Amino acid sequence: MNSFTELFSIFRLRGNARREALTGLAFISIWIVGFVIFTVTPMIATLGFSFSNINLAQEQPLKFVGLQNYQAMVSDSQLQNALGVTLKYALLALPIGLALPLGVAMLLNNKYLRAKGFFRVMFYMPYVIPFVAGIFAWGSLLNPEQGWINQGLEALGVQNPPGWLNDPTWVYPSLVILGLWGIGSAVIINLAGLQGIPTELYDAAKVDGAGWWATLWNVTLPMMSPVIFYSLVLGIVGVFQYFLVPLVLTQGTGRPGGATMFFNLYLYKTFFTFQNMSYGAAQAWVLFLVILAFTVFLFWSSKYWVHYAGENR
Repeated sequence: MNSFTELFSIFRLRGNARREALTGLAFISIWIVGFVIFTVTPMIATLGFSFSNINLAQEQPLKFVGLQNYQAMVSDSQLQNALGVTLKYALLALPIGLALPLGVAMLLNNKYLRAKGFFRVMFYMPYVIPFVAGIFAWGSLLNPEQGWINQGLEALGVQNPPGWLNDPTWVYPSLVILGLWGIGSAVIINLAGLQGIPTELYDAAKVDGAGWWATLWNVTLPMMSPVIFYSLVLGIVGVFQYFLVPLVLTQGTGRPGGATMFFNLYLYKTFFTFQNMSYGAAQAWVLFLVILAFTVFLFWSSKYWVHYAGENR
């Protein structure tokens, strides 16, 4: 509401203030037009599609079907399985995806570490490699028969190494390992947050006799909570939109045994394989509402655990 209020308040300005405000709007007008055409308009269109019967695989007259597409999702076992797959992966990927970049950033922020610049570049470098190329490389590494990882485990004496991407039990750890290969961006963000913590807080904790764990719990984590909150919001949005990795690795088949048929992948197949546009649009809006609900909950809960420097609570 504040953004809309500020936008309309421009017309109440006079003289140079109004001229400067209109100049600013002129500079961002291209983005506004693009946002309306390529984001807002398709969203409104898909909302309309979700209440219709558009199916390119079947010839039928267009008609309004109300909530029929949404009701169909209640009895769609494949859709429910896809949602369950997404949630199971999220429960494993989100905690590791938050903790590991923070831990690596803390190591890189250690004042006793030498060649910090080199290690920062090495951790960030995989992030700039084309994502699809990285997926193919990791798919080969995790090959249970010829992959280097299992060959290394066998060389160490492991007689029955994991089946990784071919085993429903190991497929989620495999996907998490694949995703952590590109944590360089998250490491840089956490490192910037750590370097923004005032050193006098650590000095005060040391004077009070706080050990490593007490300092981490009472200084580092509270001061890093805005960064953790930011990473958590992006992580939840990303995990519900998880799509490209399983599509490239399994060509959208969901193997092994449907364990990689994520919600977004099932949504993609509904649109472009089954060509059921109306049902796909309904799924897209349900996905949007689920992500919105989690995001709103996070913003509501942030007042209890996110702390900003200089803020009085």
